[in-house]
Amino acid sequence: MIELRDITLSFGSRTLVANASARFECGEMTALLGRNGAGKSTLLRAIASLGDLQGGVITINGVSTKELRSAELARMMAFVNTERVQVEAMTAYDLVAVGRSPHTDWSGRLRSHDHEVVERSLQVAGVEHLAERYVETLSDGECQRVMIARALAQETPAILLDEPTSYLDMPNRYELCTLLSRLAHDEGKCVIFSTHELDIALTLADNIALVDNPQLYYMPTDEMIASGNIERLFDSRHVAFDAATRSIRFKR
Repeated sequence: MIELRDITLSFGSRTLVANASARFECGEMTALLGRNGAGKSTLLRAIASLGDLQGGVITINGVSTKELRSAELARMMAFVNTERVQVEAMTAYDLVAVGRSPHTDWSGRLRSHDHEVVERSLQVAGVEHLAERYVETLSDGECQRVMIARALAQETPAILLDEPTSYLDMPNRYELCTLLSRLAHDEGKCVIFSTHELDIALTLADNIALVDNPQLYYMPTDEMIASGNIERLFDSRHVAFDAATRSIRFKR
């Protein structure tokens, strides 16, 4: 549903990925992994059409993202970044309702159907109890879930998230990634998220996209573990994997 065709992506004079191809399907969750500075965020933003490619094409449902107008793209793909929204006197409900913007008319007025979508998005993300809370009063974990609810309110087939577990403690990290897994498997979304959480990614993700400059490896999680690419990239002297349990162990 999202396809990368022979893309080349650079940051300044440095090539991050070269001639890379991959296909991300609905109903599956993909974890985007790589070392610090490998370009995970840059790649994710390029997929979301928020950055330029140096070669190749990215398509969604067979159409190049460069051929889509902003409003059309916003109905196809939602993007959640790590930056906390800085707003005052805005409730979580109102923030989630912003996700309906691609579907409203020029006045931005919400119809009854839009309110139904907002309420369901809050429920699916597990934050309906926060609807009347002001955004500035939310914890980092609560705010991140509300942002995911906003992405759900866009009713896009694809959701991209850049380091969604940043600044969260371990229980909240796992809980958030479990939510993303449910969105893929129960809601049929194409979910792609960048992360440093190797153990969570290997446990929950259906597929792994691994940035090893200038290569981009993309495989089902079990195949990626068996390939040895992750161990090689993250140094097998310090990292060990159990393919049977998809678990990770850091060596002393």
